Amino acid sequence: MPGSWAQATYLLAALLFVLSLAGLSKQETARRGNVAGMVGMVLALVATIGLALDHSERPVPVTGGLILLVLLIGGTIGTWRARRVEMTQMPELIAILHSFVGLAAVLVGYNSFLTEPADPAHLVEVFLGVLIGAVTFAGSIVAYLKLSTRIRSAPLTLPGRNVLNLAMLLASGGLLVWFLGSHSVVPLVLMTVVALALGWHLVASIGGGDMPVVVSMLNSYSGWAAAAAGFMLGNDLLIVTGALVGSSGAILSYLMCKAMNRSFVSVILGGFGAEGGTVVASDGEQGVHHEVSAADVAELLLEARSVVITPGYGMAVARAQYPVAELVEKLRARGIDVRFGVHPVAGRLPGHMNVLLAEARVPYDIVLEMDEINDDLGDVDVVLVIGANDTVNPAALDDPGSPIAGMPVLEVWKAARVVVFKRSMATGYAGVQNPLFFRDNTSMLFGDAKERVEQIMLAVGDAVSKAEGPYSAAAEAH
Repeated sequence: MPGSWAQATYLLAALLFVLSLAGLSKQETARRGNVAGMVGMVLALVATIGLALDHSERPVPVTGGLILLVLLIGGTIGTWRARRVEMTQMPELIAILHSFVGLAAVLVGYNSFLTEPADPAHLVEVFLGVLIGAVTFAGSIVAYLKLSTRIRSAPLTLPGRNVLNLAMLLASGGLLVWFLGSHSVVPLVLMTVVALALGWHLVASIGGGDMPVVVSMLNSYSGWAAAAAGFMLGNDLLIVTGALVGSSGAILSYLMCKAMNRSFVSVILGGFGAEGGTVVASDGEQGVHHEVSAADVAELLLEARSVVITPGYGMAVARAQYPVAELVEKLRARGIDVRFGVHPVAGRLPGHMNVLLAEARVPYDIVLEMDEINDDLGDVDVVLVIGANDTVNPAALDDPGSPIAGMPVLEVWKAARVVVFKRSMATGYAGVQNPLFFRDNTSMLFGDAKERVEQIMLAVGDAVSKAEGPYSAAAEAH
């Protein structure tokens, strides 16, 4: 493929990537955004393969065969993982994919250093590319291990951790000076080791409550790593795409930090500025909780005029979104106003709950963000908290010593009645006990969320049948 055609194809792909981001900004256009992104990626691959064949020093069949082999291996592994992964595993899958981008940037940097002329500008590109890539790689591995519960989600609080981060950055600056002066691989290797340690420490120092921001932050890091690789390879599309991913990830991280009342700098630098780290509150019970049955919840719902459902990660684990959607349909058919209140960081991935609800075909117009619904909760008859914990914790507003103090939450306790679906009285992902569970207007419905919602639907059906008589019951059965 001639270079001019490849560049024109790159330009078209870049435009499609921009359209993809624009489409993904709204649920109604997300499908079109995904399609635009996929088409853009296919065009980018075609143009890149064409350039590779055109500039290859080997025979075209050999280069083409190697490219085909790589595509087959990557495509097979990617398809296998995509078909097996559950929605609850998406956060850790994304984290591990970010690590691949970081590792690729590191490998491209070393290859570029060993094969390209060593002019100062190129050496700086190599150094920064390897630095960003190594930080992304190590940080993404730690995020994957935390999200998959292979290591504890609690933040690592080493003595003088802020000084350690600063020391590693200064050491990297010194190694850059050495690298530019010596053109030796030794400072590059040493910097890689330092960057791996920095990436590990940055993410290890972030607690479980901030992990959705970490996923977004690593997305930004991977974008800048890709852009750095684009500079080293002289690939304009990789630069543009990396900059799009890097900047959009940084903006999303900032918006999420605002939603959590967190300092963007604090989270992005692994807790920089937090005196002595985060202390996890006691997970002991703070009072007496009140249990309720599925039949009792069904009765509450049928007597209610307005209902709000606040989903969390527990709903994803139980795969309860489908029976929840059916229950909502039944209640709305009886004239009950049912809406969803979604916290910006519900789940362990930005937009996690929105995707789950869209998957279950819940209407977009009844899925509201926290800021849109919080003011209405005082007038709501029943709130169903399905698998959420930290995002509905009143300690965020009432307890200045809480690890989640200052974090805006869904103020569900203002409703007349609150029903919390949980497997047990255990704490949430941030490791903080929730005083909501012990309030007078709160009832606990223990067990698997999917099973409990299905039981509620049966109870609703039975209650309706009894109220409307045998004729209506027979009609409903048909």
